[in-house]
Amino acid sequence: MSETLFDDAGAEAQRGQEPLAVRMRPHTLDEVAGQRHLLGAGSPLRRLVEDDAPMSLFLWGPPGTGKTTLATVVSRATDRRFVELSAVSAGVKDVRGVIDEAKRRMGMHGTRTLLFVDEVHRFSKTQQDALLPAVENRWVSFIGATTENPFFSVVSPLLSRSLLLTLESLDDEDVRGVLHRALTDERGLAGRHTLAAEAEEHLVRLAGGDARRSLTYLEAASLVAGGRSEITLADLERAVDRHAVRYDRSGDQHYDVVSAFIKSMRGSDPDAALHYLARMIEAGEDPRFIARRIVVHASEDVGLADPGALQAAVAAAQAVDLIGLPEARINLAQAVLHIALAPKSNAVITAIDEALSDVRAGRAGPVPLHLRDGHYKGAESLGHGKGYRYAHDFPGGVVAQQYAPDGLDGRDYYRPTAHGAERRYGEVLQRIKEVQRRREAGPEPS
Repeated sequence: MSETLFDDAGAEAQRGQEPLAVRMRPHTLDEVAGQRHLLGAGSPLRRLVEDDAPMSLFLWGPPGTGKTTLATVVSRATDRRFVELSAVSAGVKDVRGVIDEAKRRMGMHGTRTLLFVDEVHRFSKTQQDALLPAVENRWVSFIGATTENPFFSVVSPLLSRSLLLTLESLDDEDVRGVLHRALTDERGLAGRHTLAAEAEEHLVRLAGGDARRSLTYLEAASLVAGGRSEITLADLERAVDRHAVRYDRSGDQHYDVVSAFIKSMRGSDPDAALHYLARMIEAGEDPRFIARRIVVHASEDVGLADPGALQAAVAAAQAVDLIGLPEARINLAQAVLHIALAPKSNAVITAIDEALSDVRAGRAGPVPLHLRDGHYKGAESLGHGKGYRYAHDFPGGVVAQQYAPDGLDGRDYYRPTAHGAERRYGEVLQRIKEVQRRREAGPEPS
């Protein structure tokens, strides 16, 4: 009896020392923040909990989205024995030991085991292969958590025997809900503190969709506040050693900073462009929004003066989706520097906008007869395709004939500059136009 009392007292003391993020872990699926797409009625997670259905899952998502939380909730809700391994420190011997113990308990007591492997992408192929018999024979219910794309980091036999669930970063309202619950819940700060509005805004931005980070920062700020009831912005800035960036994602600051960012790239000032990029990242701007602006301006401000600028911008946007922040800051910075330092040309945007202007003004005559589709029955009798000259039959792959509708023949939309690679495109275009000017007479170019 005394040992039990001492054990209870020790457990209570340990709970008192646990970080706020650990104390506030949800106990039920209904307490889980975000991930609505995974928690609806009939979803695999609901089935695992409510129907006690045996299955194996991979949880793939950014840090702080609730992968460990979901695993522990499933364990509590189903009364399974919960065993957690970290792929950073566990080896094949540890994996086989857990599986052997799970088989023994199932055989002797009917007790089922839920094996949770955090950072499962760090397991070697041999370690992952060691899990296969247990997953296939359902000696354990397996949940693997990973921040890396499992199609690249997990062996296909293990992945094919498991459901893959993708977790998403929490949105701002999800993070606010986590913070409000932590401020009032007995497991958290139990109403001892309130959070000033500007401190809350800064904390939500700092969290970047990571619930664990938001609670870690909140706990640190509460220690700075001490006996004062309100946690202020100054408390939070001291606690995390990061000043609040004055940046309202829906207000003037947002538009002013984005405008300055774009104009700095256009104006070939790489340092200013990096400053505004850093300002947006630090303020919690959606990195996908930043990436989209970079992609747009790779064509709008650089275009064919450096065709590689668009490739760099698109690659950075893909990197944002693939790895996310903070690592993707490097990819964004590389694309920004590429655009800022590239030769500039607005010939692409000028060309398409002038073409659109003509179409919208009604300057869109009929397609010339020789360019019309001549593959259907009766087309020939209408004169469709008659007289069309196939460019590949002529030297240089260029042939003089009318392509634009009547009224727009000879209209120049694309006017290349002499900057960077566009000088070469301009020379090519000039040679093509010379051929077109000799449409009625003269030999074809060799």
